[in-house]
Amino acid sequence: MSRLALLGGGFSTDEDGLLDDWVLGHARASRPKVCFLPTASGDAPAYAERFLAAFRPRSCEPSVLPLFRRESDDAALRAFLLAQDVVYVGGGNTANLLAVWRVHGVDRLLREAYAGGTLLCGISAGANCWAEGSHTDSFGPLTHLPDGLGLLPGSVCPHYDSEPGRRSSYRAAVASGALSAGWAVEDGAAALFTDGRLTEAVTRTPDARLYRVRADTGADGADGAVEEAVPCRLLGGDVTASCGTPSG
Repeated sequence: MSRLALLGGGFSTDEDGLLDDWVLGHARASRPKVCFLPTASGDAPAYAERFLAAFRPRSCEPSVLPLFRRESDDAALRAFLLAQDVVYVGGGNTANLLAVWRVHGVDRLLREAYAGGTLLCGISAGANCWAEGSHTDSFGPLTHLPDGLGLLPGSVCPHYDSEPGRRSSYRAAVASGALSAGWAVEDGAAALFTDGRLTEAVTRTPDARLYRVRADTGADGADGAVEEAVPCRLLGGDVTASCGTPSG
């Protein structure tokens, strides 16, 4: 069973810790080893320290894997990553993240860890990287990046509700075929995929939403995109949030 999670929040943006606790709840060990990869931020020290500060009090064994000042040889790097129960990828530049991983062979190791049962997850660039393609500002203006690890079929768009232009730009990319159908994650929502299929969707606030976005040809023959809202479970309660209504 291979699993990965797309996060619309976590320790870097939220104070309640609900999404991070949800991730840990899906780990295969009661006290999981959790490795943070801050590659997309250039291994920003403050980002790594914030992760450690958030996860050290939890029932887990947190660590950080820097690649810009790499210390492990190939064998040690492989052994370390394959021993992790959770790999948590931070935000930043998706294109740079993928390039650095490929230079160091981390992309191959993450595929191996994924196949072996390690839970992969991340926010922003750390959500984009798992899909076949993504919506990103890696090159400045918002655009499509038809390049990813491909562990999750289709495409991903983070910050769907919080960054100006994200929604319309992603929909246009899907409508034109620049990106295949995929998942739009609003800040506060999260999605778990098992063997490439959505198995759970949650939110930390009642108004955070997750959408399935696909191309659709309208009655007038014009290309467009359709949003299909995914029912989500509200964390911290027994309420099921509707996650909005579908729109054309």
